[in-house]
Amino acid sequence: MKNLLLTTAVAFAFSMPAFAAGTHSGGHDEVKTEEAHGHGGAHSDEHPEMAAGMPGMADDVTRTINVTMSETDDGAMIFEPNMFEFEQSETVRFNVMNRGQLEHEFVIDNIEGNAKHKEMMAAMDMEHDDPNSVRLDEGQSGEVIWTFANAGTFEFACLIPGHYESGMRGPIKVSQKMAQADVEFTQGKVKKIDAKGGKVTIVHGPLLNLDMPGMTMVFRADEAMIARMSEGQDIEFVAEPVQGKLTVTQLK
Repeated sequence: MKNLLLTTAVAFAFSMPAFAAGTHSGGHDEVKTEEAHGHGGAHSDEHPEMAAGMPGMADDVTRTINVTMSETDDGAMIFEPNMFEFEQSETVRFNVMNRGQLEHEFVIDNIEGNAKHKEMMAAMDMEHDDPNSVRLDEGQSGEVIWTFANAGTFEFACLIPGHYESGMRGPIKVSQKMAQADVEFTQGKVKKIDAKGGKVTIVHGPLLNLDMPGMTMVFRADEAMIARMSEGQDIEFVAEPVQGKLTVTQLK
């Protein structure tokens, strides 16, 4: 009887299905979890780095960008903004809103990765559930928090069949991070803050990195940067062109 019970138990154990954390069949190794959005503590090895970077932590966010997805009257499908420029190691929160009338998604990858996934989705529409993407129905909003760990040119896109071809794609240019010793900080005083407009007026000294004299200028700044400023505050900052606009990128 003992031998019969033992044999039955072993047979039952080998007949049970093996459950493991699945991965996206398109090649992502990450699984979207609360940790990827900063709610689960430190990173774990379950989120290996991709060419475009890795899932970011909410506490590390250095810039917040609002992204909208929509369709135009002439049939085009668009992202606004339609391109991004970052510095290596920046952690960015993308607040994504679907203002269109169709389902859309926001996916960050390199061009080759997006092309591979787009081809697979053309054969079978698969819904992404990875930290580098969010898929939204009409009127929905979501977020992606991403650390751009590597310099290079990457891509954000909607890979739902037909959407990429209708214009839903754009470049992400990540420049190599400058050594801190090479960064020239400029002294200034905050004159006015327009938090809603994402602007700050600064009376500043010469911007040596841009070869510009001291003056009073209006700069762009993201939500996180503006939260660290107050009117009348003396600051040291770095300003750089971002999408054609002078933007405060560092502050101390």
